[in-house]
Amino acid sequence: MHWADQAGKEPIIIMHGLFGSKNNWNSLAKAIQQKTDRKVITIDARNHGDSPHSSEHTYQHMALDIVQLVLDLNFKKTILVGHSMGGSTMMYVALNFPDMVKKLIVVDMSPVRASPNLHEMSKIFGAMRSVTINGIVPLSKARKVADEQLSATIQPLALRQFLITNIVEEGPGQYKWRINIPALEKSFSTQIAVFPNVGEKKYLGPTLFIGGSKSDFIRTTDHEAIKNLFPSAQFTYIQDAHHWVHADKPAEFLDTLINFTNKRNLLTHIEKK
Repeated sequence: MHWADQAGKEPIIIMHGLFGSKNNWNSLAKAIQQKTDRKVITIDARNHGDSPHSSEHTYQHMALDIVQLVLDLNFKKTILVGHSMGGSTMMYVALNFPDMVKKLIVVDMSPVRASPNLHEMSKIFGAMRSVTINGIVPLSKARKVADEQLSATIQPLALRQFLITNIVEEGPGQYKWRINIPALEKSFSTQIAVFPNVGEKKYLGPTLFIGGSKSDFIRTTDHEAIKNLFPSAQFTYIQDAHHWVHADKPAEFLDTLINFTNKRNLLTHIEKK
């Protein structure tokens, strides 16, 4: 079956960030599909959502998961979109499998890792591990109890609400975290929080980095280093958005993504200097 290309257009594959799932992108994916007339596929990364758990959680492994999906669906080229951890995965795919990628859109993540907030995320694991839900209670109550316990460590309400969507029912009144906390915590500092060394590899295709103006994940001082890997990179910052740009400012985010996706590129090749 050739899913490709509604009206000859490359499909879009979207990967969420750490602690997320494809469900975070449901309404945005529908809007993107309508406004681009492209097939849009949202996926759960390994150890997240409905995807299998694995002890191995590296960008190499996640990139190969994407490549396998593209091959299984018989796509020739795709437009890759990734937020945070998903952005790093999609960057790694583009750098190592450029022939599969038509365009790359990276949401609030950089291959140059300098954000102090990135390492702040490690404390989230401990907070999640310490949550205990006693007694047989409905899911809504279980999530409320978890939110109260997380609030001791994690101040932003929006972040707690995002995390507790990962609490699912294992049996009647029995709850678990849907994400694989042990594997993610083990891999965080050495694999997730650092971008792999890709040597001299470059991705020459059209690339857009979308940052939040209130986030420090894509620093303007890093643009030059980013362009060493992605010579065609463009950068845009969405006003008053934090790290979860697409959740903070969905309308502005959609406009930015759709304009870049629909734009025809007159310059299709950049000569290596």
